[in-house]
Amino acid sequence: MKLYGLTGGIASGKSTVSRMLRELGAHVLDADVIAREVVEPGTPGLQAVAGRFPGVLGPDGRLDRAKLGARVFGDPKERAALNAILHPLIGQQFLLRTHALAEQGVERVIYDAPLLIENRLYEGMDGVVLVWVPREVQKARLMARDGLDEAAAEARLAAQLPLDEKRRHATWLVDNTGDLGATQARVEEVWRTMLARG
Repeated sequence: MKLYGLTGGIASGKSTVSRMLRELGAHVLDADVIAREVVEPGTPGLQAVAGRFPGVLGPDGRLDRAKLGARVFGDPKERAALNAILHPLIGQQFLLRTHALAEQGVERVIYDAPLLIENRLYEGMDGVVLVWVPREVQKARLMARDGLDEAAAEARLAAQLPLDEKRRHATWLVDNTGDLGATQARVEEVWRTMLARG
């Protein structure tokens, strides 16, 4: 089985590219979806998070993401503590799913993960797709999408590795600056290349 990574940055259009790849027939595993599943009620993940971050459960016993986000977003130590709980659980689920897909005869899987480069997950993969836009475009889209002022948008961008730094680890670059048609054409080209690799 060939394993490819898909990454980008906040407001770069990674979700759009992920959807396009699915529409072309790709098997995409989404790290964000898995991250939500490992903290569902009754899971060891939720128990561990609630133990380390008291007060982050809502009245329904589910994780209150806004409360947790407020605790970890501006504090690198707290964010590292949360990642130390979640990343092994996400990794374990990812391995279980790729094994299941391999047993079904799936020949290639794309792992959609925002922190693919930061967490060195690209090592050992057969290639990485980076969804890229210039930083100013990224900031403008983020402000428009989330209703943020410039300072808040800058803070969110500063919490991530810049897209320009991620570029050196990319096998394929999908420039998402233009219209959707241009992005779609590039995604189709990348997918054809993956298929040609066997």
